Amino acid sequence: MEQQLLDLEQARHNMVEQQIRPWNVLDNQLLDLISGLPRDRFVPDEYRSLAYADTQIPIGHSQCMMPPREEARMLQALRIQPSDVVLEIGTGTGYCTALLAQLAYKVYSVDIIGEFIEQAKERTQQLGLDNIEFEEGDAASGWPHYKPYDVIAITGSFYKLPKAYKRHLPIGGRLFCIVGQEPAMKAKLITRTGDDEWHEEVLYETVLPYLINAKRAEQFEF
Repeated sequence: MEQQLLDLEQARHNMVEQQIRPWNVLDNQLLDLISGLPRDRFVPDEYRSLAYADTQIPIGHSQCMMPPREEARMLQALRIQPSDVVLEIGTGTGYCTALLAQLAYKVYSVDIIGEFIEQAKERTQQLGLDNIEFEEGDAASGWPHYKPYDVIAITGSFYKLPKAYKRHLPIGGRLFCIVGQEPAMKAKLITRTGDDEWHEEVLYETVLPYLINAKRAEQFEF
């Protein structure tokens, strides 16, 4: 057992130094948080050996965890401040939720799958994180309940981001989303710069399962 724990610690160290840091994630506070949070606690038991691998991990219900370097890149791009109110769409295993909660003032985390919510709640409570509010619901079209949100992190993909999400942000607010279709979806950072102005930056290309009930893009737009 002790050897297994040492192996997992070494794997976590290697994940940070060989996957995350080389992918231009250089925020030391974030790297320290990732180094200190055992990702293997958030992975389904049958995939525990892959907890620190550079791969997507299936978590059930046709959903998956993003590779660690993509999670880290998302968190770095969002530039989360200690006073920020964060909306997370797609609780999943609660791993990103736990990282968000350590960076932000408050996190609202929404998932359509109740089983994910229950497991994530248990895992984050064990870590003593008490600034997270978990909610079960369908956020495919938006989640206006507590807007505005300083930061929105969406961990499933859309064919096209619903406009409502951009309006959930205050001026200066940041949103991470993955949009498009296979084989090259785009991970984007969207920053609200004015009442009707947003700045979009493509961070990287990837492929990620769609949010359940995400609306299909029209094949042709006229």
